[in-house]
Amino acid sequence: GGAGPAPGSGSGGGAAGGESWYLALLGLAEHFRTSSPPKVRLCVHCLQAVLPRKPPARMEARTHLQLGSVLYHHTRNGDQARGHLEKAWLISQQIPQFEDVKFEAASLLSELYCQENSVDTAKPLLRKAIQISQQTPYWHCRLLFQLAQLHTLEKDLVSACDLLGVGAEYARVVGSEYTRALFLLSKGMLLLMERKLQEVHPLLTLCGQIVENWQGNPIQKESLRVFFLVLQVTHYLDAGQVKSVKPCLKQLQQCIQTISTLHDDEILPSNPADLFHWLPKEHMCVLVYLVTVMHSMQAGYLEKAQKYTDKALMQLEKLKMLDCSPILSSFQVILLEHIIMCRLVTGHKATALQEISQVCQLCQQSPRLFSNHAAQLHTLLGLYCISVNCMDNAEAQFTTALRLTTHQELWAFIVTNLASVYIREGNRHQELYSLLERINPDHNFPVSSHCLRAAAFYIRGLFSFFQGRYNEAKRFLRETLKMSNAEDLNRLTACSLVLLGHIFYVLGNHRESNNMVVPAMQLASKIPDMSVQLWSSALLRDLNKACGNAMDAHEAAQMHQNFSQQLLQDHIEACSLPEHNLITWTDGPPPVQFQAQNGPTTSLASLL
Repeated sequence: GGAGPAPGSGSGGGAAGGESWYLALLGLAEHFRTSSPPKVRLCVHCLQAVLPRKPPARMEARTHLQLGSVLYHHTRNGDQARGHLEKAWLISQQIPQFEDVKFEAASLLSELYCQENSVDTAKPLLRKAIQISQQTPYWHCRLLFQLAQLHTLEKDLVSACDLLGVGAEYARVVGSEYTRALFLLSKGMLLLMERKLQEVHPLLTLCGQIVENWQGNPIQKESLRVFFLVLQVTHYLDAGQVKSVKPCLKQLQQCIQTISTLHDDEILPSNPADLFHWLPKEHMCVLVYLVTVMHSMQAGYLEKAQKYTDKALMQLEKLKMLDCSPILSSFQVILLEHIIMCRLVTGHKATALQEISQVCQLCQQSPRLFSNHAAQLHTLLGLYCISVNCMDNAEAQFTTALRLTTHQELWAFIVTNLASVYIREGNRHQELYSLLERINPDHNFPVSSHCLRAAAFYIRGLFSFFQGRYNEAKRFLRETLKMSNAEDLNRLTACSLVLLGHIFYVLGNHRESNNMVVPAMQLASKIPDMSVQLWSSALLRDLNKACGNAMDAHEAAQMHQNFSQQLLQDHIEACSLPEHNLITWTDGPPPVQFQAQNGPTTSLASLL
């Protein structure tokens, strides 16, 4: 919220009898501001009435701040708001000990500059405010956070990390271990984004110690733990370590349960530098659902991913009615990105397509959201194209995504999928060889992700299989199995088993083939992975036929028939949706929405 017109205690500029007019106007202004809905025009009139009376400097500066704040928060009148805030900042700098007005003005003004894309005007202003606020711990920390965030939005993570480091040291000096932890955890988050893993480990260890040793408000302590554990969990998931992450994830889920039982005591910390909180309780709750969905999707527990996505989206829908915080839209987009991938695996392409279209709509409302998620959107469209067998479009989508991403893990994921497109097309050997060279799991693999490296072995195995080099294919697939078993990567395990089964079948080794296909089928049903079920049932049919087991062959053929029918129906439904035209979009912002006349409803009908 902005500075409400009520005068702050102690710096209201002594309201002597002669200033009763000022208090009367202020009281009226506050009455109008807090009406429901706020009567902004009347509030502004009352405040403007203060200025012609040539009030003392303190009163004048505060009035300009209040006017600027009301205009900034409640109207679209940016020019007037800026004028008032600039005056408040200018006048208040001449007045000693006028911190609340001085720094509130600087903070709001730089926020307004950023909204007007005048970031280069905001930076020196914040630097000046930081420089003169060292005796005011709350504002000094808040302004450091604000400038660090500004650098982060500009993708200048090095400067942001430096500022957070300065903040952490300052918080330590003023005796606020809590805010020191907030600065360090924020820095850890940026180091993870920058992939500076050598620096992250010691920093997270230090954060863990500070958090455990800090004795303070239980909600603040638990929220620090949530921040710390979210970083640890995402770090493991980035590294594709789905099994190793489980203890951390469990702790995180227990932590959020503890928080939901604690009451927000309105006890203000005695140290003003402690007056920060990381995220509201409800946002943390959605975030924990979100990382749980990420884990379930990577591990191949797709029904669990579905359950938690539904919970999180319901909660987000409630929150968005009261809160327009941009982080909620980011959470929503990331949840949808994950559930779309699950849907493509479970054979619900039409629903996936509608959810891709929903991501497009969310991105249309926010250019920043779109620039952060454009590459992911094109990647999802590429995966959808593969699922409906539009290989040319898949190639175009992946090529677009590669052009838009600087994120190494996403890059490796896209290249792996593009390689699978080339393998299926069968006539792209030159391009395929150069791609495979860039994701060679045996040599200089570009990322540290366990999961992506296992997938790269699988793609090698698939290519060798199509070339009829079966022994080489077996070596690659055994590597995938070794890695996927080590970290419970169920989908890769199922895919590798069924492909190995296929190889043994082609080589005439029916017993060995059966040993691969049966567990592949069990795992695929558990995930559930529709295309692996289709493939396994076809293999089981042929195997049983070859071994003279007519009954089993018939049963497998029946299963294969059922899976084919389901996939075919879904295929027809998806391709007949108006949103299917999205597959041709490869440039610029997402196209204006294709409205479905009466498309299929889903368990998320309320959101679509």
